[in-house]
Amino acid sequence: MKAKFINPFTDFGFKKIFGEEASKPLLLDFLNSLLPESDKIVDLTFKNNEQLGETDTNRRAVYDIYCENEKGEKFIVELQKAKQNYFRERTLYYATFPIREQAEKGFWDFNMKAVYCIGILDFTFDNQKLDPETNEFKHTIKLKNQNGKTFYEKLTFIYFEMPNFHKGETELETRLDKWLYFIKHLEDFQTIPLSIKDEVFKQAFEKAELANLGSIEMDNYEKSLKIFRDLNGAFDTAFGDGKLEGKIEGKLEGKIEIAKSLKDMGVLTATIIASTGLTKEEIEKL
Repeated sequence: MKAKFINPFTDFGFKKIFGEEASKPLLLDFLNSLLPESDKIVDLTFKNNEQLGETDTNRRAVYDIYCENEKGEKFIVELQKAKQNYFRERTLYYATFPIREQAEKGFWDFNMKAVYCIGILDFTFDNQKLDPETNEFKHTIKLKNQNGKTFYEKLTFIYFEMPNFHKGETELETRLDKWLYFIKHLEDFQTIPLSIKDEVFKQAFEKAELANLGSIEMDNYEKSLKIFRDLNGAFDTAFGDGKLEGKIEGKLEGKIEIAKSLKDMGVLTATIIASTGLTKEEIEKL
């Protein structure tokens, strides 16, 4: 059956739904579904999604979505399609940019606004399946001391392991449940489910409907979808025989093996760089 809505796990699809100025009410609603009632956001401003290092040799950070609320708090929202080397380190590195940009010239008392890093993952940490006892598909992480007490309240990492989100339509209890259900199943919908048919979700479905895309947008989406499928197919093949299990996370030999597999399958160099962390020069030598 032909898809009626875009795949939100593509770069184009994710930014179409959440990253455009016209999508602000949708992003606002999604972020508020993550936060306690006392921290609800009233308004958002999109910021430059590219942050440069302090010197020419520093790596830059390119966010999927980077925004700021009316209180000056920063939100980074990232979609991760496939497991990457040093994924945890990458998100920590991204968090340093909105922290450092708060520094003021002259006297500054170091009182900073909160920073939230939110990752929607199309994979699971360490390839772990859902623990039926804990039902944990959401991970909220803060800096804590040896006794488990929060040391610093203003830096929060929130990750969603989408393969471990198994709730059906009749099991959706919270606003967050509805958003995760929408994201996970959007490409499979032919009609709008009754349980998520309020005004905000109607807007989300309207933005995501393929029939509403112009010819240029459709072309960009098709390119983005091809990259997504190539990447998934390459990783499925690379991990299919189990030989690469355990190697992807932080080991050079694992990165090289995966890069070779992706290159042999004709995956774009840019996709291989994003997936392995290797440089263009390193990949060209393979």
